[in-house]
Amino acid sequence: MLIVLDQLHNQEIEVGELLTVVVVKATNVIKDIVAGFKDTVGGRMKIYEELIQDTVDTALRDLDQKAKDLGYDGVIGIKIANPTVAKGGAEVVVYGNGFRFKTKSSDSLDLDLES
Repeated sequence: MLIVLDQLHNQEIEVGELLTVVVVKATNVIKDIVAGFKDTVGGRMKIYEELIQDTVDTALRDLDQKAKDLGYDGVIGIKIANPTVAKGGAEVVVYGNGFRFKTKSSDSLDLDLES
């Protein structure tokens, strides 16, 4: 569970440690040449748009999995650092705090035992 808000309304949670993920992906040489041509003549650089989107999606999936592997229910306060694009590749950093839902202890529950 990935949440961009810094808090959950109507849910008690225990906020855990800061979790970070860095993903670097490369494009192939041919696509990079085409992107370089677009850069020269102008226009949208769809090759890099798709590369960045894929890199962000991968980073978010990895962050969610990292939280699960550490026993968290999800990540709260997710931030995506400005993706860095260089000739031939993209780097994305995503981070947030792991969290667990708080469960009520049995002694704090209102149980109607007379029914």
